[in-house]
Amino acid sequence: MAVDLRERLLAHVAASGYELDAGQVRVIGELAGLGERRRGVYLHGPVGRGKSFLADAFFDVLPVRRKRRVHFHAFFHELHTRISSRLHERGAVAKALKELVGRCDVLAFDELHLHDVGDAMLMTRLLEELRARRVMVIATSNYPPHGLLPNPLYHDLFLPGIALVEELMDAVALDGEVDYRHLHGRPRSRFETGTITTSADVPGPPVVLEVNGRAVTALGVAGRRIWFDFGDLCEKPTSTADHLALADRYDEWTVVDVPRLETRDREAQQRFANVVDVLVDRDARLTLVSEHPLAEIVGGQALDLARTASRLELINSIG
Repeated sequence: MAVDLRERLLAHVAASGYELDAGQVRVIGELAGLGERRRGVYLHGPVGRGKSFLADAFFDVLPVRRKRRVHFHAFFHELHTRISSRLHERGAVAKALKELVGRCDVLAFDELHLHDVGDAMLMTRLLEELRARRVMVIATSNYPPHGLLPNPLYHDLFLPGIALVEELMDAVALDGEVDYRHLHGRPRSRFETGTITTSADVPGPPVVLEVNGRAVTALGVAGRRIWFDFGDLCEKPTSTADHLALADRYDEWTVVDVPRLETRDREAQQRFANVVDVLVDRDARLTLVSEHPLAEIVGGQALDLARTASRLELINSIG
């Protein structure tokens, strides 16, 4: 079956017109072997190496009927929503997890990364549920398993979760030298250097929006367009769930006064990274307005923003 699955993977890739490099061919062989054993895979490596592409191909050719593919951000947004709706029920988390997992035999997560300790605790509960149901798990990440929840203040709290990742999945590294996002990307956003200095740049006065039960201030809105000050969006306690909800309403965003991220705390850096992730994944249009060149915004000693830098550098190179 492994040979058959490998050939199906190669044919699936060939049909897309995608040419594999040596590292990707090696990974396809490993994926085929794991698929034969119905063993989960944790595919990790730097940005732009084709992890999502290969994981999607693997998911597509697996001869399993009940399978589900989700983006990590969206899945946890739905999980939080379901837990909140059951907040006063006994076993709210367990019930929400069972509803979301459903009866699937394979669950695939794209872009798995943990920086929030609350999400990390929920992830451990989820992995326990998946183990109990014998669900095969496929995940892609920029981090090896021991790199999840990297903040040293909280990392030890996720060690049980890391042990479950390693129990349920084989870690497969895809770490070639080429970042294919720079070769095959398409413009989704643009980056502008400069500052908004007159009221004409933003329509109307600031607007306070209700998002998931909290107030979020926008500099202005016009139809599907929205303007934010970096401080209101990233230095106040907004969450990824808030960014997802806002992306449902607005698909063209402008963020002004974007600073060098190394001058801001870890929470603000992570919120900025989450905003970029959400907007790129939703194919929204993003304009950043800053006094600093892009390399200075994401450079220096800021939190690990390689993934965000790759996306924004690609955007800037074609804008």
